Amino acid sequence: MEQPVTAFLCLLLGACAGGASLQQAFRVEPDNITVLEGAAAVLQCMVDNPSGVVQWVKDGLLLGPDRSIPGFPRYSMTGDPSKGEHHLRIVGSRLADDASYECQAGRSEDSPGIVSRTALLSVLVPPKLPIMKEYETDSTVTWVAGVEYSVTCSASDAKPAAEISFNKGGSPLPEVSLQVNSGSNEKLSSTEAVLRVTPQSSDNGKRLVCAATNEAVSAPLVAGVTMNILFPPEPPTIEGHTRPEIKAGETLKLTCISRSGNPLATLQWLKNGDVVSTSWETDDTGRASRSLLTLSIKPEDNGAQLCCEAVNQVSPLPLPAGLTLRVVFLPTEVSILGSSNTPENKQISLSCSTAPSNPPVQLRWWLGWRELTTAEVTVSEAAHGGTVTVSNLTHVARREENGLPLTCEAFNEAVLFTRSASLPLNVQYPPQKLWIEAPPPNSQFRAGTKVRLTCFASGGNPAPRLVWIKDTKSLREGTQVASGKIVSKELILTTSPSDNRATYRCNASNDAKSPALTAQTRLHIQFPPIDVKITTTAKEVRRGQALTLTCTTGSSNPFATLAWFKDAEKLKGVDLGRKPAEFGGLSTSGKVTLVVSSSDNGQRVTCQAHSSILAETVNTFHKLNVLFPPEFSAEQPATAQAVEHGAVELPLRVSANPPELSCSWSFRGQALIPEGSPRHHLREGASLCIWNVSRADAGPYRARCQNPEGQNETLLHLDVHYPPSIRSLGDPVSVDLGATAELVCVADANPAPAGMFQWTWLGMEERSLEELELEPEASGAVGRLRIRGARRAQAGLYECRVDNGVPPPARGSARLIVRFKPELEKGVGLGKVAVPGDRSSPASLQCRAQGVPSVQFSWAKNGAALPPDNPRYTEHTWHEGAWHSSTLTIANVSAVHDYATFTCRASNALGTDTLDIQLLSTSRPDPPTGLKIVSVTHNSAALEWIPGFDGGLPQRFRIRYRWPGAPSALYVDVFPAQTPAFTLTGLSPATPYSVGVSAHNALGESAQGPSITITTAELHVEEPTAVASEEPKAEAPALPVGLAGGLSALGALLLFSNAALLFCLLRRCQARAGIQREAEERRKPSAMNDYGSGEAVNPAARRTLLDSYSESCTSSAGSSMGAWPGYGPTRAYHPQLSSHPEGETDVGTTGAFASTDSVFHARWHGPPLLHEYEDMMEPRVYEELGALYPQTPTPLCPGLAPCQDYMGTYAWRGQALAGSEAPLRIYDRVADTPPPGADEELPFELRGELV
Repeated sequence: MEQPVTAFLCLLLGACAGGASLQQAFRVEPDNITVLEGAAAVLQCMVDNPSGVVQWVKDGLLLGPDRSIPGFPRYSMTGDPSKGEHHLRIVGSRLADDASYECQAGRSEDSPGIVSRTALLSVLVPPKLPIMKEYETDSTVTWVAGVEYSVTCSASDAKPAAEISFNKGGSPLPEVSLQVNSGSNEKLSSTEAVLRVTPQSSDNGKRLVCAATNEAVSAPLVAGVTMNILFPPEPPTIEGHTRPEIKAGETLKLTCISRSGNPLATLQWLKNGDVVSTSWETDDTGRASRSLLTLSIKPEDNGAQLCCEAVNQVSPLPLPAGLTLRVVFLPTEVSILGSSNTPENKQISLSCSTAPSNPPVQLRWWLGWRELTTAEVTVSEAAHGGTVTVSNLTHVARREENGLPLTCEAFNEAVLFTRSASLPLNVQYPPQKLWIEAPPPNSQFRAGTKVRLTCFASGGNPAPRLVWIKDTKSLREGTQVASGKIVSKELILTTSPSDNRATYRCNASNDAKSPALTAQTRLHIQFPPIDVKITTTAKEVRRGQALTLTCTTGSSNPFATLAWFKDAEKLKGVDLGRKPAEFGGLSTSGKVTLVVSSSDNGQRVTCQAHSSILAETVNTFHKLNVLFPPEFSAEQPATAQAVEHGAVELPLRVSANPPELSCSWSFRGQALIPEGSPRHHLREGASLCIWNVSRADAGPYRARCQNPEGQNETLLHLDVHYPPSIRSLGDPVSVDLGATAELVCVADANPAPAGMFQWTWLGMEERSLEELELEPEASGAVGRLRIRGARRAQAGLYECRVDNGVPPPARGSARLIVRFKPELEKGVGLGKVAVPGDRSSPASLQCRAQGVPSVQFSWAKNGAALPPDNPRYTEHTWHEGAWHSSTLTIANVSAVHDYATFTCRASNALGTDTLDIQLLSTSRPDPPTGLKIVSVTHNSAALEWIPGFDGGLPQRFRIRYRWPGAPSALYVDVFPAQTPAFTLTGLSPATPYSVGVSAHNALGESAQGPSITITTAELHVEEPTAVASEEPKAEAPALPVGLAGGLSALGALLLFSNAALLFCLLRRCQARAGIQREAEERRKPSAMNDYGSGEAVNPAARRTLLDSYSESCTSSAGSSMGAWPGYGPTRAYHPQLSSHPEGETDVGTTGAFASTDSVFHARWHGPPLLHEYEDMMEPRVYEELGALYPQTPTPLCPGLAPCQDYMGTYAWRGQALAGSEAPLRIYDRVADTPPPGADEELPFELRGELV
């Protein structure tokens, strides 16, 4: 009611306010519209003569005059406002947009406000996907055919309410009950439909679909399930049984098939009600189940009931299919009952029967090939529907029928069947004759002899049984053997005394129940006594008493004589005579009497019965049991040894009878009680075992033993060995140089054998006592190491090792200190120190001394002690063992104040030593001294020398050598540079050389040191063996014409190529000679060179020497030296230094060198001189150097005749291998002094300074 009233008031106010002006009015008002959810909706509104504000109202809510309608992003006003178009456009309509809308034009000065009619916007909402309450969508539901089921389907939140329908396999289903309920919003509705359905087997696999639709959807929304309908299968059928009968032994294959059913049927086979197979297979395509049954037909299957049953989970009962088997079978065996053994002329009764058969069979009897008719036949029913036939036979047996086969035959002519069983007829009758083969009656046999007795019998059935009987006892020995109608049994006897006069009888009998036949024989056997026994009447005997023993033999044939022995001693006995005994023999008796002692206890008294005829003896013995008190053996030890902390057993060698002893031990009068003692234990034999032996256990042990016969005692001394220990060892021991001292090592050890003391020097090097001239001595437990005339080399740490054979050995160390006064290290170069006196360089003066005790140093300058407060002087002292060092550092050395003689004084309690050190300016080095030869070969010499003072700069060494006839000396720089040793190679065999060495540094070269003469060894060359040439044979064929022509052409070609090569080389040599002449013109030669010897030096060698100076200056001074005027940089100069190992020089070559690879060829005859330049070359030696003169090509003439250089002074000499250059083989004249101003280019510290 509020909206019409508001509109009316606005119109009234507008009418009152307006005059005769034009009034605003609606040309088009909005109408009701319906849109789908999500679609766009337009409500039209057109106003004529608009003068007020136009806006829309939604359910009474003013949306505002802004055409974009803030707060409602999906709302906007469209159209041309100048034409009065104010349409409301809603994009993406939603259920919230379902409302009533009005278009309003507000009041203005000229017109009142107007309101359009109400327009309804209806938004259609499609239902949600339908849902089946009981089942999951698109699932498979399992139902049983014929059972009613209820299905509920719902479609929610639709506007208008959804309509629901069902279809089955595409066919609509009626009788659906619907119910509409409110949805999740008051404007939405939910529909629920219920379907009651009864599925059939034909519905299996079909879909049951629920469809929901309303005006908002163009196609129904569906949800469905697939129906799996369970229903029983069809009854099964059996295939494979085509004949009414089947024979036993055949294989029957039957197939049971059951069709349809869901699920497919499970099958099983039953035979006579028992399950025989539960396996089957299914065919999903043909919708059938199959089961194969394979039977091996047996007679017992006759009349069997076979049944196949089909069933599934919805079958109320199994569905059967069955058949009955009819089996034809024959008897499997024919058997004869009764015995075919019978005495002759007696009647036998036998019964023959068959196994069950279908159909029945007939029986008949045969004896050999003769049919017997005295039989009765009966037929009776048997199991499994078969019959059994039985025939009973009676017959009187005669001796001639023995062994004939008696056969029962079963047959059926209808089925062509026959089967028989037979057994031999055995007619029994007694044996006819019996005899024995045996030795003659008067034969004599020795016991143990083998005797053969054989019994023979003939005739009888069964074969007679032979039995040997000795007197009245049956014997099992022997094997019965049949040969034809004769039976024998051999008895091999190993005769014994019981066979003497025994009767051996053989009996023959069989089952004929007749008296046994018998035969017999008798043997005569000789045998020694069967046994010998010794008896005595005394129960006990003690030492010193008399004992009588009686010996009686068993039966023997002939009789035996007796003898008595005690161990190996024969006794005198008494003969008691003989008497008859068993087995027809005689028994002999005798006695002996003896007085026993304790030593007789356990000894044997032997009675020996001897048969002289048989040469056999039978013995027995009596062991003497003599009672006596304890007695200690002569082997009882008086001492025992043990190792400390080990265990020892004190043995007890005691005997007594009775042997049960009671022994006790005591130590130094105190009884030892082993019971409960942790260390003392009694062992078997009453020995005493002591554990964890200590030194205190050493001493006498007394053992006392007793038995019922008395007591005795003995004494045993225990000696305990223990490892050594050092009780005292003087450390340290000091001795003055040249004096005598000794190191004393006192040990405690048991035993203390000679040589248990061992002394070892523990210095850095292994040195024996003989090398150190030391004298080890030992006396008992004291070991001494005596030092006579002590030397410094003997000082150090010594170890005393004591080993007495009981581990572990003892070790101790003592230091021997040899005291001596200080001795300063003095030598070449140690008395000078060169430092630039420019007040900016420090100097370090060092002196080293040996001395014990510690050495103290002091310094003096020109005889005056250095002031301790002068900050320019700093001293550092270092001590290590006997070596001591003092370094005096002088800061900012001044040539005026510090170039002086400094004295280093080393002092200790034993004396003083001094060393004068001159502090000088840097200068050329002093010449080396002490040049000597180490070794010489045919082409090399190893040299050593002592370097001189280096002038304060790093120095190098140079070897100068010359041989007789050489135009000048050769120079070789030593590499490594500062090594005072070098191997000079490339020498000629058996040639004397004058060799010297000099030193040089950046400031110049030292004077030449003393020269020595070296003569190389001779080279032994094996001369080749001359091979006599054979004269050509007359019949040797000539070369073919073609081959001779080819060789001639090849030779001409070689001559032409050689001529061309010679021409090219001459031109090249001439060109190099021209360049060399131009270079020589630019030089300024002088009569002398730097070496002062007037010898010419080749330019390359000179360049190498000066370059070495430049490198030394650079490396020692730490700064770059400026190039002298006229010197060009040679950064790219890398000379090839050839390698000439020893032994590669061809010393036998004369004239021009034979090697075509050589760069330098000799101008004179003689062996080439080679140098091992690799021994001199140092990495980067020739890099970054300045050259003395500009680089010019060297006038080389490889491969040609001798060619003169520009100066024409000397020929070239030398040879290089593998095309390498040999710069030190080039000779030329060089300037003897460096260019003017060269010294000004040196750094200040390298120029030197006069003092």
